[in-house]
Amino acid sequence: MPLTPPTNEDLAEIAGRYRLGLGPGDIEQFREIIAGAVASYDAVERLYEASRPEPPDRPYRWPDAAGNELGAWYVTTELTTASDGPLAGRRVAIKDNIEVAGLPMMNGSATVEGFIPRRDASVVTRLLDAGATITGKAVCEDLCFSGGSHTSRSGPVRNPWDRSRSAGGSSSGSAALVAAGHADMALGGDQGGSVRIPSAYCGTVGHKPTHGLVPYTGAFPIENTIDHLGPITRTVHDAALMLGVLAGRDGLDPRQRAEHLPTDFLTGLEGGAAGLRIAVVAEGFRIPGLSQPGVDGCVHDAIRTLETAGASVREISLPWHRDGLHVWNVIATDGATNQMIDGNGYGMNAPGLYDPELIGHYARGRREHGAQMSESLKLTANTAPFDVTGHPATTVPAGLSGGLPAGLMIVGRHLADHTCLRVARAFENAVGGFPAPPGY
Repeated sequence: MPLTPPTNEDLAEIAGRYRLGLGPGDIEQFREIIAGAVASYDAVERLYEASRPEPPDRPYRWPDAAGNELGAWYVTTELTTASDGPLAGRRVAIKDNIEVAGLPMMNGSATVEGFIPRRDASVVTRLLDAGATITGKAVCEDLCFSGGSHTSRSGPVRNPWDRSRSAGGSSSGSAALVAAGHADMALGGDQGGSVRIPSAYCGTVGHKPTHGLVPYTGAFPIENTIDHLGPITRTVHDAALMLGVLAGRDGLDPRQRAEHLPTDFLTGLEGGAAGLRIAVVAEGFRIPGLSQPGVDGCVHDAIRTLETAGASVREISLPWHRDGLHVWNVIATDGATNQMIDGNGYGMNAPGLYDPELIGHYARGRREHGAQMSESLKLTANTAPFDVTGHPATTVPAGLSGGLPAGLMIVGRHLADHTCLRVARAFENAVGGFPAPPGY
């Protein structure tokens, strides 16, 4: 819609705010100049409208309560565009902060509800090209800003191990659906642990790639420097297989700064733990007020399993690990306020592909439904630091504590995602695979 040029009173208020010292004559001259410049905004909008794609006519269904006992599906569908490929026959759920053209998107929030994307995210295109069948959008937390599974506007997501317990977040639906066998694989997003926390809670494998390894184009951002997308699967092999499909430059995402990005994570996956050096970060355990002795013990048992499998294990002190959450808090607070709130989801004038419809829809929704945005809680003392540093991190089920899954997190050097997955696979082989929730 056409922009209304500012009045002299508007300009006087702006000039006063910035202490520009403009008199009435100056303001009148600026008003005439600005009125001409505003026409450029209208012209750019017309140019975009002339070239924007129409959303495809793709079928989808709203799930009923009987078919959605975990509250984990937002909408369901059956989308396939390729009959063969490395993911042929695999059913994939897409976290609902990621665009699938023609399917409703809510990002867990009243501020986004009702939006229909016109384009597929880069990762969705890659999954479809690899033969995957997209079976629906998985519920996520309100604007993905919670480590629990209780903030989505559509209602809570239940843990398949115990429906009275949290499934973790913010990729709550993605992990719950994979754990329960309702999807073979799922896409998740991770800004403070949102792939790894629900995977640890639900007993799935979750991999947060090296920052920039997987393009974020077409996903709702929180802050460019901590935005990640990654796989959630039942096995480490499937995580490595799916990551190989997702990884690589798309030429549209400014997060992808490296010129050469790996895309093969299966080679060497079965190399085992022998010869690998593993450092156990002491500050990751016995965190006052947060750590649970049963979970700490479960993870230490998993570490001993890797040692038995041939890895060289030693404990190290990394004091900055405890400080990492404070660094994340500053980035997530100031960065998200600047980009996700004031910037309506996108950092302005940065390289990359923008979705003007999503920006506009969310901007209107935020004004109308801002009071309904959730209070957020992150259980992120161990996960968030590696969103700040951008290191790859894989969580695998370490065992059960109090009848619920606990996760072992494996962190590697930048772009050494294959090493994280190799260690995870060695542990998976050593314990004979990971159990499913009772009844699933």
